[in-house]
Amino acid sequence: MCLMILAWQTHSEFPLIVVANRDEYYQRPSTPLHFWTEAPDILAGRDLKGGGTWLGVNRNGRWAGVTNYREGRENPAPRSRGDLTREFLQGSMPAVDYAGQVIRKGADYNGFNLLVGDSETLAYCSNRHSAAKVLPPGIYSLSNHLLDSPWPKAEHAKAALTALLERQQTPDFSSLAACLQRQAPFADEVLPDTGVGIALERMLSPPFICGHEYGTRCTSVLLMSRAGTMQMTEQNYQPGGQQGQRLSFTFSLDRKR
Repeated sequence: MCLMILAWQTHSEFPLIVVANRDEYYQRPSTPLHFWTEAPDILAGRDLKGGGTWLGVNRNGRWAGVTNYREGRENPAPRSRGDLTREFLQGSMPAVDYAGQVIRKGADYNGFNLLVGDSETLAYCSNRHSAAKVLPPGIYSLSNHLLDSPWPKAEHAKAALTALLERQQTPDFSSLAACLQRQAPFADEVLPDTGVGIALERMLSPPFICGHEYGTRCTSVLLMSRAGTMQMTEQNYQPGGQQGQRLSFTFSLDRKR
């Protein structure tokens, strides 16, 4: 997962709105959005190499999303960052406690950002930052640096979501997904320097990466309503940005669990 924008406790109908693009090599095996057979309360896509997920929810309203922290170097044999989301979705530990636990074992992973929450709390942590924190209501962006870092694509996407929610009372999948559809790269002079070289910084700079070996593989929208329902929709893409399968699930939250 390379870019997430979210509105937390700012909308009258949806206390949680998440829009996310997953950028990955097309050859890396994964399955699209589904309820997992061995953990039927979890709704998420799945990385078949690592066994975890980039973004998912469960039936009692817990949700989690992870992005890589780009720094030009990686441990060749780390634990999978997708395990961080999977373990939260399968567990019952409060979000802020889980985020604190993750920080304590952060050295086991390559750089990551993690958002975990439920209907009451949203927490953020990164193993490239010193402490986990509970987030107040607001609109946030998360790419491959720390939360709300002023990367061009993150600021562009956050501004697009803010403007959309100001003009559209009940946003739908298409309008939310459009916040992450820009394919044009940003000017070199505003790009971050993460140690990967200017050509790769340029290729990775737009919210939607339209590549043939590596690119945006899906756009996901998560809507938690005040009425107690969860809707998650995933639009998959083929190499070159060609639209593939779209999947959508809606269910009532089981708050008694």
